[in-house]
Amino acid sequence: MGQQTSTIKHITVVGTGVIGNGWITRFLANGYTVTATDPAPEAESNMHEAVKNAWPAMEKYGLSQGASLDNLSFEKDLKKAVAEADFIQENVPEREELKRQVIAEIDGYANAEAVIASSTSGIVPSVLQKDCTAHPERVMVAHPFNPVYLVPLVEVVGGEKTDQAFIEKAREFYETLNMKPLVVQKEVEGHVADRLMEAIWREALHIVNDGVATTEEVDASIVYGPGLRWALMGPFLTLHMGGGKQGMRHLLHQFGPALKLPWTKLEAPELTDELAEKVITGCEAQTEGSDMAELEKRRDQFLIELQELLEKYWPAANLNGRL
Repeated sequence: MGQQTSTIKHITVVGTGVIGNGWITRFLANGYTVTATDPAPEAESNMHEAVKNAWPAMEKYGLSQGASLDNLSFEKDLKKAVAEADFIQENVPEREELKRQVIAEIDGYANAEAVIASSTSGIVPSVLQKDCTAHPERVMVAHPFNPVYLVPLVEVVGGEKTDQAFIEKAREFYETLNMKPLVVQKEVEGHVADRLMEAIWREALHIVNDGVATTEEVDASIVYGPGLRWALMGPFLTLHMGGGKQGMRHLLHQFGPALKLPWTKLEAPELTDELAEKVITGCEAQTEGSDMAELEKRRDQFLIELQELLEKYWPAANLNGRL
């Protein structure tokens, strides 16, 4: 794991669901002190359980000097929780009104130099900072991917009022966490990666709905096909190599017209009860006899080993470098 080189020392995590607890685990594993806050009755106990369950994966991945579960505290009162923070990661439920309200409260309580980063997967930062009257220039989106403690990508997006200096401060901080911050050039709903994932998700629903393939067969089509290539190179470079010596120039010339073929459904199908049942029973059949906790352990170990391979075979993936 990387060592702290940032001026940021104390982090507050607002909202301790799956994403919030993933952030807590990653922050702690990199030697930071974390205060968590969440109004839910069982939030504190659930948080400790989630972090404890994820900690073995971080021990395998590598802990920074000083990393300890003892560096975690819980504070119910939002004002007290953010008052001394250098960096605030917000993870409340994905409802615009709620997020705007909470971020505005944080903005009123936190010191002027503290970064306020939202983990929202779809809301643009200009909307999130609308109700901030103190320092909206430090509000931004920093969208991670589950499990946050192992997947390195974080999409950093500034809004209309966001100061570039705070974007840079956040980018440098996330790099101390061995993450790959992608500073998105223009805000758009869903940012970058989620928009790409949603496109596949929509098509997958159509395929299942139309009886073309089961959920297990759809998953297999990605796992044993394009997913293997995408893990190393992504869609553009994968296709570039598919064009032979002339790369993308040849590929677009030869296959470009196929882009107009009506393969894609574009819009998502209506989520009828019948379709929902197909998806649910399909996923349950895929995981029958497997405990979710065991599946999470297997996934985490796979991600650790996969990142080791990525660093070995693709120099740009070196976690000490930049995208």
